[in-house]
Amino acid sequence: KKRVLVVEDDPVLTRVLRDNLTFEGFEVQTVADGSLAQTVARDFAPDLVLLDVNLPGQSGLELCQAWRQRSQVPIILLTAMGQKADKIHGLRLGADDYVTKPFDLEELLARIHAVLRRTRPV
Repeated sequence: KKRVLVVEDDPVLTRVLRDNLTFEGFEVQTVADGSLAQTVARDFAPDLVLLDVNLPGQSGLELCQAWRQRSQVPIILLTAMGQKADKIHGLRLGADDYVTKPFDLEELLARIHAVLRRTRPV
């Protein structure tokens, strides 16, 4: 089973993502605080991280940059920040994809599978 870490502070969205990813066959761990995300990631060893940008504790952009410096774990930023400059900044910091909220769940799942195909072949 591929492991997905969801770093998101909205409890409703977290539940929707967890339930749908579990249904898709993923093992899912969630964390709502940016400060705890690195510890959870170290213990869980995800195959992919879904990462919100605006988090309590530490921002998703800071986490993305920190993870990229020491890991090749695929990161999909999931955020309400939809300006072109925001997207470019997130991708330059090392995100593998950038999805803006609100998003279509089927499209997000397709993007997750696409990133995993490229980065974590079976």
